[in-house]
Amino acid sequence: MSTVLIACGGTGGHLAPGIAVAEELRERGCMPVLLISRKQVDSALIRKYASLDFHKAPGRAYAGDLISRCRALLDVVYGILFSCKLIRRYRPSSVLLFGGFLSLGLGLAARLLRVPVALHEANSQPGRAVRMLQPLASRIYLPEGVRLSGSPDSVRYCGYPVRRDIRPLPKDVARANLGLKTTGTLLVIIGGSQGAESLNQWARENFPSLAEAGVSVYCVAGFGKVSEENLVYDLSDGQTCTARFVAFTDQMGDVLSAADLVISRAGAGAIAEMIRCRAPSVLIPYPYAADNHQMANAEAHENEGAGVVLGQDRIDALLGTVQTLLGDSARLASMRVQCERLNAIDAARSTAEDLLALATGEPAEDISS
Repeated sequence: MSTVLIACGGTGGHLAPGIAVAEELRERGCMPVLLISRKQVDSALIRKYASLDFHKAPGRAYAGDLISRCRALLDVVYGILFSCKLIRRYRPSSVLLFGGFLSLGLGLAARLLRVPVALHEANSQPGRAVRMLQPLASRIYLPEGVRLSGSPDSVRYCGYPVRRDIRPLPKDVARANLGLKTTGTLLVIIGGSQGAESLNQWARENFPSLAEAGVSVYCVAGFGKVSEENLVYDLSDGQTCTARFVAFTDQMGDVLSAADLVISRAGAGAIAEMIRCRAPSVLIPYPYAADNHQMANAEAHENEGAGVVLGQDRIDALLGTVQTLLGDSARLASMRVQCERLNAIDAARSTAEDLLALATGEPAEDISS
């Protein structure tokens, strides 16, 4: 049985597609081994995937003051040593790197030990780790339309691998799975795996106005960002609207399927999951994302007609935007149709099959088509 080592921890946007590809590899008789970080979000996300093999690896983001950056560089050294031990233990046929701070250690160790390296870039603007590791890669998976300098022959164009449990469900079924009694309009707010204080605050401040229009709220606020609670707003006609705030959910397929409209940051993973669940969206890119990649992601999604973009500096206009969209059923229906069109390629399956072909040296079908 062949083995593939997958570096995918640090954020939900890296870990979730790693799990998706691992599921496909395992179905094809391959043993995936996943490297994750020690962050809380990683530990929470892997709980429902007990059948997969996870290892917590050293690493931290290269950010902050000089001391923090030096510690990050030292962790790269630890990561190389840690990864060399894993490679000697498992003797993988290849390694797959999803970017982020865990990718450097495994990528460099694989190069030293002559193991084929594959990179996956989910964003419309390739990240620092992918750009640095590009010369080492035998295969690079990119979103359609994204280019790297030199246009290497190793590039394959595919989408973002989405986990099998993220799937569209009938709205009433999804709400029942979440324990929601809401029968009216539901606005879902997602700040990404780290949460977004500005979106959480907006949800709390604007809930009365939304409730007066018959709109309930479900807000995934992020660890440590807010206490979990339910707010109830009584309307004059005897009906009620609710606002539920949760720190984390492992039922994202239910959450997105339950929504009439989603407000979200613009990470590639969040967008891919909204596409899978046919969820119309208002995207508010995180303005400090590296290389402004969230804005590039959001604009690409808007250009496909599947959502709209509103800059963080225009958050005062968000309530009006939400009210306008919720009042335009034809626009929401059009966004759902565009999401369905964009969901045509099974990126997890295509990536897994191409990885196995890379390991054996056999030619693989063009996964770009």
